[in-house]
Amino acid sequence: MNNTDESLLNATIDTTNCDREPIHIPGLVQPYGFLLCLNEATMRVVQASGNTLELLGIPAEELLGQQLSRLLAPEPLAAIEQMLPSLTTTPRLLGAQLGNVVGQPFYKIILHRYDQLLWLEFEPVTEAPASTLDLPFLNEAMGKMLAATQVLQFCQDAADQVRAITGFDRVAIYRFGGDESGEVIAEAKHEELDPWLHLRYPASDIPKQARAMYLKNWLRFIPDAHYVPVRLVPTNNPATNRPPDMTYSVLRSVSPIHLQYLHNMGSAATMTISLIREGQLWGMITCHHRTPRLVSYELRDLCQFIGKTFSALIRTKEQHDEQDYQLRIRENQVRLLEHVSSNENFVEGLYRQQPTVMDVFDCGGAAICFDGEIILLGRTPTTAQVQDVLDWLQQHAPQQDVFHTNSYAQLNPAGISLRPTASGILAVSLAEAPGNYILWFRPEVIQTVTWAGQNQKVETLADGQLFLSPRQSFEAWKQTVESTSEVWKPLEIEAAKEIRLHISDVRLKVFNELQARAASLSKLNTELERSNDELDSFAYVASHDLKEPLRGIHNYSLFLLEDYADQLDADGVNKLQTLVRLSQRMENLIESLLQLSRVGRLDLVVEPTDMNELLAEVLDLISPRLEQTGTTVTVATPLPTVLCDQVRMREVFNNLLTNAMRYNDRPAKDVEVGVVLENMMSPKGEVNSTDFHVFYVRDNGIGIDPKHHENIFKIFKRLHSQEKYGGGTGAGLAIVKKMVEKHGGALWVQSTLGAGATFYFSLSKHL
Repeated sequence: MNNTDESLLNATIDTTNCDREPIHIPGLVQPYGFLLCLNEATMRVVQASGNTLELLGIPAEELLGQQLSRLLAPEPLAAIEQMLPSLTTTPRLLGAQLGNVVGQPFYKIILHRYDQLLWLEFEPVTEAPASTLDLPFLNEAMGKMLAATQVLQFCQDAADQVRAITGFDRVAIYRFGGDESGEVIAEAKHEELDPWLHLRYPASDIPKQARAMYLKNWLRFIPDAHYVPVRLVPTNNPATNRPPDMTYSVLRSVSPIHLQYLHNMGSAATMTISLIREGQLWGMITCHHRTPRLVSYELRDLCQFIGKTFSALIRTKEQHDEQDYQLRIRENQVRLLEHVSSNENFVEGLYRQQPTVMDVFDCGGAAICFDGEIILLGRTPTTAQVQDVLDWLQQHAPQQDVFHTNSYAQLNPAGISLRPTASGILAVSLAEAPGNYILWFRPEVIQTVTWAGQNQKVETLADGQLFLSPRQSFEAWKQTVESTSEVWKPLEIEAAKEIRLHISDVRLKVFNELQARAASLSKLNTELERSNDELDSFAYVASHDLKEPLRGIHNYSLFLLEDYADQLDADGVNKLQTLVRLSQRMENLIESLLQLSRVGRLDLVVEPTDMNELLAEVLDLISPRLEQTGTTVTVATPLPTVLCDQVRMREVFNNLLTNAMRYNDRPAKDVEVGVVLENMMSPKGEVNSTDFHVFYVRDNGIGIDPKHHENIFKIFKRLHSQEKYGGGTGAGLAIVKKMVEKHGGALWVQSTLGAGATFYFSLSKHL
C-alpha cells in the first residue's frame, strides 16, 4: 500500500477540518457491491475494488488490464457497447449475469462516465425480486403532488410515498433555513420510533463539500452503516496519478464522520435524496432503518424521480404558502383598521376586538405605547423593560418611523435579559410625541428550538481527537444564533408601515387605504391565477413528456409477448399481459391529464348556440351506445340559446350522458335532460336565473353517497374499482367541471345511493 492509500484509509477527521475532508475522492467503496473503472480508449480495467476476491474469487490485481469479456458474456457486452455513445454522468442500469464467472452472483450493472473513466458498479440482487413499474401508484403519487397547495402537506405526501416504496423505518423531509441549519418538517415512521418532527440541526452537521456533492448527485445510499470500506486497486488512477473523482459513484464510501453520526442516531441503513430549488439545495428526503437494508436500484431510481418532481414543484407550493400568509395578513389588517376607524379612541381599536394588533402577523407578543400608557398583549417583556426599549429607541432611532431587528441584544447589551420574549423587535412610531409606538416581539430562536442532539454524548477517540457529534455541532451553532429571533419578512414590515400610516391620519386616509388594499388583493388574485396557470403548464409538459417512455414500455411488452411467449411459463405471460394492461391504463390517465391541462390553457370560442341542436348532435353521436345499453334519453323542456363554446359544451353533455349510461345497472335506463327556469340552491349558494342558465342531466342509476359529492369532481377520483362499470380514468367530471367554470358557471350533483343522480351545471348569460 502506498502513502496515498494509507492516508485515505487511516486519516482522522475532527471538528477543525471536516469542511476540508475530500469526500469526492475517498478511493474507497462500500463492500455490498464491487466496482470496475475502465479506460475509455482501451476499454480495459485500470482500477478495481479490493473485494473482488471475496465476491468473485478473482483478485483485483488479476482484473487490471483485462477487458470486460473476462466477466461478461457477449450479450451484455453488446448491450454496454450500444450504451456507450450516449453515456454521461447520469447512471444507466443493465441487467446481466457474469457469464464467465462461476456462481454468477450479480445481475445489476450501473454504468456512468466521469473523470475520463467508464464506471461499472455491480450490485447484488435484493432478497425480493425487483418491482416492476407500479403505474397506478406512480399516478396516485403524481396526483397528490400536483394537488397539494401547502408546503407541509406536499412534504408529508412525499415522505409517505417514499416510505411506501422503500419500506424504511423512517422517512423524513429536512428543510434548510437561511443560516443553513435544518429542521425536520415532515416524517413517516414506524410506530415504535420516537418522532423527529420539528427537530432542528445545525449547518455544521452537513459540511459545505457534502452540500456541493448533493447538488450534483441526487441520491446517496448506505445499505449497511457498519460496513468496513474497501480500497480501490490501485488507489490512484494510473493516467492521472490521483484517486478518481467518485462524485457520481453509487458505491462511493462516505465520510467516517457521517458513519459515526449514523451510529449515534441508531441508523443502520440510510438513503438521502436531494431536494433542489432553482439551483440551490432546499432540503433532503432522508431515510433510515434500524437494521441493514438493501433497496433495489429500480426502487431507488423511482424515489429519485419523486425527489426531482418534488424539486420542480416546490417553488409553486411555497408561493401558495406565501400568498396564503400575505392574504391572512391583509385580511387581519383590514379588520384591525376597521376597528381603529370605528372607535372614537383608536387605541381601543388596536386591542379590544379580534383581531388585535398582535394577530396581524406571526409574533410572540405586542405592546401599544401611547400617551404614557403601555398595554401588553401575549408574551412580552415586563412594563418596565418595555419602557427601557422605548427610551433606547428615542436615543438611537429617533428619526425612524419603522425600526426592526432580529437581534436587539446585539444593538443593546441590556437586551440580553429580554431574549426569551424579545430578541426580535419591530416598532412603528405613532406620532411626533416621544414614546408613542406599537411594538411587536419575537422570542430567541434557541427558546423555540427542540434540539435533535441535546442528549447525545461527545465521542472521544483513543488518541484524544474528537469526532464531530451532534452535541458538539449544536454547541458551535448555538453560539452563532443566541439572542437572535426569526427574521422579520418584508411583507410584515410593510404591513406595520401601513398600520402606522393609517393611524397617523385615520379619518382622512380610510378611503384611500381601502382602495390600496383592494388593489393589493386584486394583485394577489392575479398572482394566484398565474400560479395556477404555471401548474397547468407543468401538468401539460409533464404529461406530454411521460407519453413517449410509456409508449416504449407498452410496445416492448407487446414485442416480448409476441416473440418470447413460447419461452415463458404461464405466470410470466400473465405478468407481461398485466404490464401491457397497466401501461395502457397509464396512457389513458396521461391523456386525461393532458385534456384537463388543455381546458385551462385554451381560450373559449363563444358564440350564440341553440342547445337543442347541440344536444341533438351529441345524441346522434352516441346513439349506438344508447341502443346497446338500452338507454332512453328524454328532453323534458325546450333548451335555450346560450353564449358558449360549442366544442366544449358538446364534451360536457357527452361526458354527463356517458356517465349516466355507465353507472346504471337497471334493465331500463332512463335519462332526462332539461333546464331549470327558476332560482335554485347550489352547494355554494343561490343561483339566480336572471344571470345564469341551469341545465341538468338526471338518471335512474346507482346513485352517489352524499359523502362523495365533492370527491367525484377531483382528478382521477373513482368510487369503484377499475373493473366495474366499464372502467374509465376518473378524470371526466374534473374536465367537465373545469370546462363549465371556464364559462363562468358551476357544476354540482344531487343524489343518494341507489336512487339515481342529477348533475346540474350553470352557464353565465353575460359572457
